[in-house]
Amino acid sequence: MGRPTLPPIFEVADPGARLQYLHDSLLKIRMSQASFTHFGAGRVIHPDGVRRLVVSAFLSTLLLAVRAGAEVQFNRDIRPIFGDTCLACHGPDPAARKAGLRLDTKAGLYEATEKRGPAVTPGDLEKSELWRRITTADEDDLMPPPESHKVLKPEQKELFKQWILEGGKWQDHWSFIKPERPGLSKSEFRNPIDRFVAAKLTTKGLTMNPEADRRTLARRLALDLTGLPPQPEQVEAFVKDSSPGYYEKFVDGLMASKQWGEHRGRYWLDAARYADTHGLHFDNYREMWPYRDWVINAYNANQPFDQFVIEQVAGDLLENPTQDQLVATGFQRCNITTNEGGTIEDENLALYANDRVTTTGWVFMGLTANCAACHDHKFDPFKQQDFYSLAAFYRNTQQSGFDRNWGEGDLSMVTPQGERDLKRWKKLPEEIKEAELIGKLRSTYAEQEFGSGRRR
Repeated sequence: MGRPTLPPIFEVADPGARLQYLHDSLLKIRMSQASFTHFGAGRVIHPDGVRRLVVSAFLSTLLLAVRAGAEVQFNRDIRPIFGDTCLACHGPDPAARKAGLRLDTKAGLYEATEKRGPAVTPGDLEKSELWRRITTADEDDLMPPPESHKVLKPEQKELFKQWILEGGKWQDHWSFIKPERPGLSKSEFRNPIDRFVAAKLTTKGLTMNPEADRRTLARRLALDLTGLPPQPEQVEAFVKDSSPGYYEKFVDGLMASKQWGEHRGRYWLDAARYADTHGLHFDNYREMWPYRDWVINAYNANQPFDQFVIEQVAGDLLENPTQDQLVATGFQRCNITTNEGGTIEDENLALYANDRVTTTGWVFMGLTANCAACHDHKFDPFKQQDFYSLAAFYRNTQQSGFDRNWGEGDLSMVTPQGERDLKRWKKLPEEIKEAELIGKLRSTYAEQEFGSGRRR
């Protein structure tokens, strides 16, 4: 029995047509098989095997068809392929780079050189050297070269094709792209997050589970928002609440509790490398808890994120900074410190600065800046000069290289708790001066009254 003919689906632009072709082919194969099927010379496959092969092909093409309906994105679809198959020879490492070609920069992709045309000409496959090299039958020109043992899959080539035809748009590193709020599709789900989840599940041929019962929802919400199981009376109130906004009301109640800030704030404290000890040598206790409390209070007060960041990075540089804004800069003092006698103070200070640059890159810039401590970053747009320029900024401090095993550390400040204590603390200097002046006056008076008697 002859082999059923499958149409060249990868040459069909319309996703619906692709699905129809595969559907028709699947029916033809199922209807034409009796007991065994011949695929090629001498190969015999059982019908169950045929069905598995066709279903597998169908699902793969379904994925392509779904993606074909949306614009190909460089960062999501193209950059990962470059990273896996191309950048070892055409990436940021100048020692390993071949033919002077870089595919990890905008200039490398789109600009022509004296020896060749541009790797990518937006909208034009014939003028795009990249497309020619990944589709050629000539092994001397084929990319990736056979000796690299890297092979582009048909669907990957299709992504390159679609990307070039759509204009070959470049995207900068994801952390430098301004986030945009996506539109919400129409859905039966009232929760916007559920709409996004449902849309993604649809592309996978899956559907959402039924909504959980209220007792289960109450437990999930409480554990997620506060880290603690709900109180029995909270659960009962949630179960019996018949108002339209019962769900939102329960969430608002959990977020109004102090446990909300304690639970959600701990994730930020992990990023800030918060600890109650120095971290090295004796690892003694240190007074960092005011910064911890500041983070918790910021979450509970729903502080705007831009202000949340500014106060931690440079709260001391604000005009007339408050005590809380000064405490917020504790983010910069959460690094590990040491008092080990065998270490060199300048080396310790260099390590402290390295820690601060690294943490700033991870938390605020979305970059693995620490790689640039030894060389220009091979993937992120961050040079070694950038690293040490920022390190010089963080070396501009009066902190010593040794923590002396003190709980307070260098440059500590008193942090009265609450407005009452703070007002009292601010009045103390004047009251002390007044007490000292009164003491001097009393001493002078006593000297005048009793001085002559003592001399006798």
